[in-house]
Amino acid sequence: MPLPSTPDRPAASPDHPDRPLRIAAAQAQAVAGDIPANVATVAELIREAASAGARLVLFAEKFLSGYEPELIRTDPLKYAVQPGDPRLGPIADACRESGTAAVVGAAVRDADGELRISALVFGPDGTVVTRYDKQYLFKSERDTYRPGDTGCTLQLDGWRLGLGICYDSGFPEHARAAALDGCHAYLVGALFSVGHGHHESRTWFPARALDNTVYTVLANHIGATGNWQTCGASAVWSPDGRLLAEAGPDRRELVVVDLDPEVLRATRKAESLLADLAIRPPTTSRGRHALG
Repeated sequence: MPLPSTPDRPAASPDHPDRPLRIAAAQAQAVAGDIPANVATVAELIREAASAGARLVLFAEKFLSGYEPELIRTDPLKYAVQPGDPRLGPIADACRESGTAAVVGAAVRDADGELRISALVFGPDGTVVTRYDKQYLFKSERDTYRPGDTGCTLQLDGWRLGLGICYDSGFPEHARAAALDGCHAYLVGALFSVGHGHHESRTWFPARALDNTVYTVLANHIGATGNWQTCGASAVWSPDGRLLAEAGPDRRELVVVDLDPEVLRATRKAESLLADLAIRPPTTSRGRHALG
């Protein structure tokens, strides 16, 4: 039900949703190369999140195979999924039976043989609505995968949700493009490792949130995958960059948070970055001056 209009809760503008959206960021141990086992884990977590009232569940980068680039290269037909892949059936069933959407990380092999790092988007009716392909590839990925060339905005219950995958989130322009498309939240499935990777995530996600006054959501791996020791700590940040909720570093867990339109509206009133950007868009013109 839409929230009532009161002196303390004004009616939503067309630019903002009119009710909260409960989402979940999921972290679990991926089994290297075992797509059926990882699909089963995804289906279980979707049902767990639905029991907690979540309308959407976000999963880590390439969760369906584990990160595992060398393994995927050896047999893409086995270790990557294909459009219409029947192995995805249990995920579709879990979404349809629970009425919950899911964004699931996978390596995808297209009909032309190209490999992509993708986020598969399942609607609440179980259909694969779309997929987003990672646009900014990490240096070790460029010999195997092709980058995507299109951003992706989802709409659910009045919320506009921009998708990213791991290294995408390190580029301010990527989240900014989502915000300029009207997104209220930026959802990223990733692999961040212990040490510097954890530091990156704790720098990038609050910055992307505050820069664009959007919620930012991270779903990370736990344990070892693809020769990386990951750091877990899946989390959600508010539109002012403050941490709202965070998982532990090494255990299967769901982070369930309500995205609140009143918090979004109040933050954008106090932090008018997007509105001010519209008044004066950035320019590439620069003056250069020698001092001696």
